[in-house]
Amino acid sequence: MNHSALSTLSSVGLDEDLLRQASQYPDCFLARVSVQHKEHYRVIGENGEMQAVISGKLGYLAADAPDYPAVGDWVLVDRQDDSGGNAIIRQILPRRTVFRRKAAGAGVHGQIVAANIDHLFICMALNQDFSLRRLERYLAIAWDSGAIPVVVLTKTDLCDDLDARLAETRNSALGVDILLTTALDDDGYLPVAQYLQPGKTVAFVGSSGVGKSTLINRLLGENRLETLEIAQDGTGRHTTTYRQLIVLPGGAVVIDTPGMRELQLDSGDLGQTFADIEEFASECRFADCNHEREPGCAVQQAIAAGRLDESRLASYKKLQIELGYQGLSARQLEQEKISRMMSGVGGIKQFRAIVKNRNKR
Repeated sequence: MNHSALSTLSSVGLDEDLLRQASQYPDCFLARVSVQHKEHYRVIGENGEMQAVISGKLGYLAADAPDYPAVGDWVLVDRQDDSGGNAIIRQILPRRTVFRRKAAGAGVHGQIVAANIDHLFICMALNQDFSLRRLERYLAIAWDSGAIPVVVLTKTDLCDDLDARLAETRNSALGVDILLTTALDDDGYLPVAQYLQPGKTVAFVGSSGVGKSTLINRLLGENRLETLEIAQDGTGRHTTTYRQLIVLPGGAVVIDTPGMRELQLDSGDLGQTFADIEEFASECRFADCNHEREPGCAVQQAIAAGRLDESRLASYKKLQIELGYQGLSARQLEQEKISRMMSGVGGIKQFRAIVKNRNKR
């Protein structure tokens, strides 16, 4: 691989470990997926960006959506440019980190939103979009992804009580950096800029219209991404329609993602997201405490003392059950739900034991 090729790929995060992995495939060339649009891709290779499709073998062996390339993936292709036709993606290198959710709809398939990211910016607008319960969902997936989550509160100019919102966010995003941004000031994006280091990759996720594209345009120094004014009712308006990787002038890599109308968990780290509840629970009298009416429940004592919000406990229980259902067929799912409803407290304890054992695997 020549120096100019190294320079091109270094701009999107190339390192020695990737070079070592790629050396095991001497007949292929290293590239990074920059755009994914259904079955068509764009990848950044040694000589720049090119069109690409997956090989027949890769498609044949793919059992689920996560087995296909995703934006941010490092892949091996059969050529250095697409002047002679689309490049063929023959191999996906192991992902270091991956933000994955359950695909929308009633199925059980997973969907990779972004791969090989260092920081995950969870964007939430300080208007009607503000939702602590949804934030906890994002954080559960983010901690499970291996990337470092950062909460970005946008549209601070629309918030009447910023201190209260910030305090609420801190209680739900334990140990996570929280940034305040606005599009009205020229330097309103600077809190985000400090995380953008050459060769590092960050991804922006959040609901439609929270200001992800506006933030990225500010970081780019140009209005490259389409943006729309917020609707009169304060709700977001969808702009980005597909995931894409963008190289910033300073050398960092940004992955922009479409707004997510729903965020179902395919996997998640509830222990990190709800570390406060887990710490209280460790002090409960009974190891199998449901944190409801049992004597000696430290979690309920924390709620009574004002040290824990009851709605946060409800969110924790809801996500526990949701994670326990993952991987079940539609028929199994209905059987689990019916069994739980009919069996009372004993059934709930049994189900939580199932959840606990499944999450350990």
